[in-house]
Amino acid sequence: MSKRKSKQRTLRILVPMHEDLVPPETLDGVSEQEMTKWKTEYDVLVTLRDDLGHDVLALGLQDDLSVLRKAIEEFNPHIAFNLLEEFHGVSVYDHHVVSYLELMKRRYTGCNPRGLLLAHDKALAKQILTYHRVPVPDFAVFRLGQKVRRPKRLEFPLFVKSLTEEGSVGIAQASLVNDDEQLAERVRFVHESLSTDALAERFIDGRELYVGVIGNQRLQTFPAWELTSTKDDATPLIATAKVKWDVEYQKKAGIKYGRAKDLPEGIEPKLERLCKRAYRNLNLTGYARMDLRLTPDGKLYLLEANPNPQLSYGDEFAESAEVAGIEYPELLDRIIKLGLAYRAQWQVS
Repeated sequence: MSKRKSKQRTLRILVPMHEDLVPPETLDGVSEQEMTKWKTEYDVLVTLRDDLGHDVLALGLQDDLSVLRKAIEEFNPHIAFNLLEEFHGVSVYDHHVVSYLELMKRRYTGCNPRGLLLAHDKALAKQILTYHRVPVPDFAVFRLGQKVRRPKRLEFPLFVKSLTEEGSVGIAQASLVNDDEQLAERVRFVHESLSTDALAERFIDGRELYVGVIGNQRLQTFPAWELTSTKDDATPLIATAKVKWDVEYQKKAGIKYGRAKDLPEGIEPKLERLCKRAYRNLNLTGYARMDLRLTPDGKLYLLEANPNPQLSYGDEFAESAEVAGIEYPELLDRIIKLGLAYRAQWQVS
């Protein structure tokens, strides 16, 4: 990371995060695998404090908003750099915490509550995007407690995942199903192990691409990133939980994230337009990562929109920003400025 100091004024920055992800003061004795859990939190805190020169307070949260209220009253932050991905153990409750920040008339980084709510409900997001002619895979939702009946229009192979969980939680090779028996079994797994509704979407065979988007009204996209593997077999490459979080498995399977190479002619401007349309139609602000599939015949499908994606140094969002000429400290600085510039309802009413 660059050690360039910012010339702007020093800000008091509150950094909300899950209490289990508050990083240690030192990395002495910490393994690479252990660090993966809180690497984003560590990188953001160190960069805000040491590189950008801000006054930073890490705040661990789990299920008590009075902790946040007390920190706001005592620390009086100029802005909250939001790294919280769940509250009360529920991933979709993060938008309530952002709403609370708005109720407290406090500025924050990342996505607004409405955008978080829309994007985290994957079925609702797909319905909105379909209305706006953004191509998404055909899908169906299987609610908790209901019998699995596949709509006839939904053809195999299908990919089954949680309707609301993020970060590849519950995703494995078994998520790819080829008949009704496998479908029922995987839906049952999602229901029982994650306690969420299940979403089954048509599996799109092709290249897995990621595109970072940053901005409020004026948007910028970063160069497309791609998930690849040196493993030479017929197993479809899927961003499972092991692929995403297991360092040893990543090394064994040759998992790589890097700039997408040799894209078909004309695809890059299509990616930019499609991702910006999806970002706007879902009311996103701050920054997000779009997950897509590119088929062998050149068709693009948007799989998910991920507001407030992983922001660790070296992760795909930060890496693609660097290729676009934005080094890590500058990226965090830009995210802060977007948060300060965003006009919530309390600022305009």
